[in-house]
Amino acid sequence: MSDPIRVRLTGVGGYLPRDVVTNDDLARKFGIETSDEWIRTRTGIGQRHIASGDETTASMAAEAARQALDYAGVDASQVDAVLVATATPDQVFPAVAVQVQACLGMTAGFGFDISAACSGFVYALATATALMQSGQANKVLVIGSEVFSRLLDWTDRSTCVLFGDGAGAVLLETGAGEGEGVLSTHLHSDGRTGDILYVDGAAGCPSTSQHLRMQGREVFRHAVVKLSQAVDEALEANGLTGQDIQWMVPHQANLRIIEGMAKKLALPADRVVVTVDRHANTSAASIPLALNEAVRDGRVRKGDLVLMEALGGGLTWGSALIRM
Repeated sequence: MSDPIRVRLTGVGGYLPRDVVTNDDLARKFGIETSDEWIRTRTGIGQRHIASGDETTASMAAEAARQALDYAGVDASQVDAVLVATATPDQVFPAVAVQVQACLGMTAGFGFDISAACSGFVYALATATALMQSGQANKVLVIGSEVFSRLLDWTDRSTCVLFGDGAGAVLLETGAGEGEGVLSTHLHSDGRTGDILYVDGAAGCPSTSQHLRMQGREVFRHAVVKLSQAVDEALEANGLTGQDIQWMVPHQANLRIIEGMAKKLALPADRVVVTVDRHANTSAASIPLALNEAVRDGRVRKGDLVLMEALGGGLTWGSALIRM
């Protein structure tokens, strides 16, 4: 019987739009009735990046992918598949993933998008791993890319202050040794709670406005419970405890949720990658953006055990454990 195919993470990349909007900018330039103190106290957010007209979900995804390929020393022609997690595609179709293929000059392989809101990257990571373990691909780009600023109701201070734009990418390759690479992924959803975080309007209908709507307190309540369960599930599946985790790279939605999960795992603050203060919530892009930053500044190193977790609209949620 042949050994199981194991998947390793070999490249990271990220892209943040040029324009930075601080909390004070929201109050002063955008005319939103808010303040830096009000936003920071409730969310931990101090600023966010907002895409300009020439920055799209596809263009940002392609740039993050180029960085991941460069980091791994892999040419785009060697990539078998592109998976893009996004809730904000530039068009109904073609998929962002095939647009990324075109941007990278790829003429072979396949690509498709995954829509799981803020959990999208974990879902895409799990899907890519399964494809690779089934023998359908050896090298896969997994990307989270979002332009949430174009879905926001800029008169609703309860939501518009929370989100930002950006893209993050990883390259996965087969060939990990035993105990290395993607150890496990765990996915969940519950459509009964879809009405607490959603986008209204009709996709692809220009006469219908589309805005993000959220019941913040309800989302917070579900996040605390469901993320705890997903983390416990990942640890139990691998015979580990919170003390075995070197790094937590969580979805960057709210600093209080991040701190609560770190406390549950007994992880000190310097073992949790936090970017929400500078990036805000970039949905499916937040985990790969945070991982890219932590790998490139030398915090996350080869051999480290990394826990990822996220919850998003749907509701969807999940976790992943990776030995770098």
